[in-house]
Amino acid sequence: MAKILVVDDERGMREFLNIMLQKEGYGVTSAGSGKEALEYISQKTFDIVITDIRMPDITGIDIIKTVKESTPETIVIMITAYASTETAVEAMKQGAYDYITKPFKIEEIKLIVRNALEKRRLREENLILKKKIEEWTATGFIGGIVGKSPSVIRIIELMVKIADSPSNVLITGESGTGKELIARAIHHYSYRKDRPFVAINCSAIPEGLFESELFGHIKGAFTGAIANKEGIFESAHGGTIFLDEIGDIPQSFQVKLLRVLDDKIIKRVGGNQEIKIDVRIVAATNKDLKKAIAEGAFREDLFYRLDVIPIEMPPLRERKEDISLLIEHFLSKFNRILGREVKSTSPDAMERLVNHSWKGNVRELENVIERAVTLGSGPVIDLKIIEECLQRTIPYKTRISVDIPLDGIDLEGLLTEIEKDLLLKALDKARGVKKDAAELLRLDFRSFRYRLAKYNLSKDEE
Repeated sequence: MAKILVVDDERGMREFLNIMLQKEGYGVTSAGSGKEALEYISQKTFDIVITDIRMPDITGIDIIKTVKESTPETIVIMITAYASTETAVEAMKQGAYDYITKPFKIEEIKLIVRNALEKRRLREENLILKKKIEEWTATGFIGGIVGKSPSVIRIIELMVKIADSPSNVLITGESGTGKELIARAIHHYSYRKDRPFVAINCSAIPEGLFESELFGHIKGAFTGAIANKEGIFESAHGGTIFLDEIGDIPQSFQVKLLRVLDDKIIKRVGGNQEIKIDVRIVAATNKDLKKAIAEGAFREDLFYRLDVIPIEMPPLRERKEDISLLIEHFLSKFNRILGREVKSTSPDAMERLVNHSWKGNVRELENVIERAVTLGSGPVIDLKIIEECLQRTIPYKTRISVDIPLDGIDLEGLLTEIEKDLLLKALDKARGVKKDAAELLRLDFRSFRYRLAKYNLSKDEE
């Protein structure tokens, strides 16, 4: 609620402005003299001060000067029955926002107050934006995001600008580029920061449980529903929901999600009560949703509902100037976690890291640096250690060489054995975590799970 101080020695004018402004939803304080107004100004901060320019004890010009010295962001509007060019010019020189002469129309002052508050809001937003951009410029680090390349600059500026917007955001980009980091940063720099941030991997939820997980259910709604359950939309009320891998959301659920985004109302599974929700949706995907729309796998209307503010994350190989900053950041992180004191990489090791293809993007770089800090023995990571670490990463273009014997080859059988072997190796590398194993093979979770079942590997893996 905006706070307004009305200063006028005419009681009738004070009461009129007080009633009119309160009806508009503002918090109003009234002062019958300049001295009383100065006392209020010394004790409180107001968004707007509306003051008469001529009063018996102190003039409106004096009030402007005091306000601008104590709280420069407060907007002052002058009112007088004695209009003259000289007083208007003087008031504006001292920092008055506008100048109104009596008698005035009610709608006129309502409009001026609304415009003044909008100007104040924009000014505050610009100051906050400037401060956040300065913070990032000085360090190259903001909200977990590291980098100073042109593409990162654009993302940071957009992220800070839209943080307080209620509009939905769709983040696209390859796996490992930091889409969730951006989502968390948007939440952190928004007015929702003190409310929950809930991240969901859409590819990890079984199709039949989507509605229950997101909207909740009531006791007895289905077999196993032994108690009422609050869904993710309810638990995130007032905050942000991050829908990762939105391209994997089942078609049967897409229309239900669309309706919730439009109406801001959910119903628990098995229930009839409408529950109002207030959440900001940030979705992410590494898939081409427009292609999915053309193939009939994703609803076009849902895409446009999510894609209000698009953010495209660049792959690490397209922002090589950020690699040294990222290495510095990861060295600091893993020194702290592992209790090491690695200072830097050697120049040739740094050159090798900068020129690597980084198919796994920032996530792959982080993995390499963690391994290098663990395996290294001195304050500087040399090229030999980096080469050892890079040998275990997935090459940018994988090529398998197989000789064909004179009597021919069973191609289908060979491909089956290669696929089974890679599935098991991915599970081993991911320590049995299927989601991570799927990412190593650049598969969505459902496709990975299907392949495990196809070769009857799930049981062996468990």
